[in-house]
Amino acid sequence: MFEQPQTPAGSKSILDVLFGRPLSSEEDAKEQIGPAAGIPVFGLDALSSAAYGPEAALTILIPLGVAGVAYIVPLSLTIIVLLTIVYFSYRQTIAAYPQGGGSYTVASENLGAGAGLLAGASLMLDYVLNVAVGISAGVGALVSAVPSLQPHTLTLCLAILLILTLINLRGVREAGVAFMVPTYLFVACLGGVIVSGLVKILLHGGHPLPAVPITSPAPAVSAVGLWLLVKAFASGCTAITGVEAVSNGVQAFGEPRVKNARATLTTIIATLILLLAGIAYLCRVYGVAATPPGEHGYQSVLSQLTAAVNGRGAFYFVTMTAVVTALALSANTSFADFPRLCRAIADKGYLPFPFTIRGRRLVFSFGVYVLAILAGLLLIVFKGVTDRLIPLFAVGAFTAFTLSQAGMVMHWKRTKGKGAHVSMIVNGVGALATGLTTCVVIVAKFVEGAWITALLIPGLILLMSSVHRHYEMILRETECPTPARLRGITPPVVVLPLQRWSRVAEKALRFAYTLSREVIVLHIVPEGDEQPKDALTSVWDEYVEMPAVQAGLAPPKLVLLRSPFRLVLTPIVEYVLQLENELPNRLVSVLVPELVERQWYYYLLHNQRATALKVILYVRGNGRIIVINVPWYLRS
Repeated sequence: MFEQPQTPAGSKSILDVLFGRPLSSEEDAKEQIGPAAGIPVFGLDALSSAAYGPEAALTILIPLGVAGVAYIVPLSLTIIVLLTIVYFSYRQTIAAYPQGGGSYTVASENLGAGAGLLAGASLMLDYVLNVAVGISAGVGALVSAVPSLQPHTLTLCLAILLILTLINLRGVREAGVAFMVPTYLFVACLGGVIVSGLVKILLHGGHPLPAVPITSPAPAVSAVGLWLLVKAFASGCTAITGVEAVSNGVQAFGEPRVKNARATLTTIIATLILLLAGIAYLCRVYGVAATPPGEHGYQSVLSQLTAAVNGRGAFYFVTMTAVVTALALSANTSFADFPRLCRAIADKGYLPFPFTIRGRRLVFSFGVYVLAILAGLLLIVFKGVTDRLIPLFAVGAFTAFTLSQAGMVMHWKRTKGKGAHVSMIVNGVGALATGLTTCVVIVAKFVEGAWITALLIPGLILLMSSVHRHYEMILRETECPTPARLRGITPPVVVLPLQRWSRVAEKALRFAYTLSREVIVLHIVPEGDEQPKDALTSVWDEYVEMPAVQAGLAPPKLVLLRSPFRLVLTPIVEYVLQLENELPNRLVSVLVPELVERQWYYYLLHNQRATALKVILYVRGNGRIIVINVPWYLRS
């Protein structure tokens, strides 16, 4: 007899505690969000980039010493202009494609499947990197405030990733509510730093004294050069990543969707511009430079700036706590968008079908799991250090930006609606600007790690194309353009493996006769072993043959399979395969009796021959073997 346990009934309460009660499909409308919740769900990535975007640029300028700080303002203004162009483009995308999908949908419908896959692969990689960069940046800010935690950087990163995964599995609305306070606290604290700094600049005639001494930049080891400034610009462009999130998740908003999504995008971009401009200006006036990341004594730019403006009092620790929390939680944007993007791609058959399935809380759970695993691997490989991940970060985002805006140009050219000409110009300028930026980022960061992204994106495209070809092959092979053939149906030959006579065996035998009158019972006889008193052979005549005859049925054929090496599965599989070959025009139904336990821990008390037998028959059969479970549920 083959035995298999059941999933525990008691585990449901554990799932309810971790993820909340299951939501029905009718409750989807209740899970939709408005602009207030949309900002933390879709905007935390973009907003928190104000914490590491300027620092990424300043890190590249470290070789210039104190002179490098002077270039942060013009670099930030250039980035802000680019950000504004991208903003107007995505406002149009939201209105034109309210079904969501962002760059992937726009590129697919206007530039073709290949361009769509390029946009999709770029965004997928960008979202995975965003999780790793956001969490590592948050932990980096924490280490700046509490240097003793530096040896535990990777552990902290993985712990935050686990918490984010659990929160997002609870649903979009709960994630928005959970992250609302950290998001607004982050904006308020940085706004407070900027306002305080500007007031002190005015009061001191443009030359304020730092409340806490600022770490002196290392001596200059390089002269200013165009290439260095280009690399700094490429690193600083990480501040723009994340702005496409709203256009990808329009379906998450309540009605009126387009209006709510646009309001959310506008608020996010306006706030980000103010933060970037304020941080850049204060860094220049106070002379705050970056310190080498990952080295002893590292302090983030925001840590230095906050201490310089307001000192290391209560406000400093509140601000740094808000920064750490916002940076770590900024990965939530990817958790909101990555599963939706994968669902859109899977709907077209380019990703596995499980990406389209909603989980117990109406989220695409499979996408959440995949994102968490991939981001965790990245954090482990790069040991949770932000600067090591930054070079990989912006390539995917700007590739998607460019394809989205180029696709919108073709959209306006095709639709020719009111204002299409102006919209085409806006998107064309955006495509040109982000396209040039993409080239700059790839060239500037190629040696530092962008080559990895440049290889991964084509690799993802090949993988998705392979998935699509596989699904197409399945459709071709399983297509049935003819009516059902219902004449001349022959009952199957039923094969029933039994080791002893029991209630489970009786149930299986009764079921076997409902399928066919031709039943074969297989019984393994280990050579040299003494047969137990309840062996099937000792009761066969009285318990099986005689009742069958009395019921007017042909008695089952008992086949004894000798097993000199005490094997159980091998003789059964070989017999079934031989029977399949001998009966080329018949189906062979193999019934597998199994016990179903009430508690999971009884699993350890049984062998798993039933599962193994099914797997082997599926793999080695040629399509005419049907395996059927016959469960017996234990009541005690």
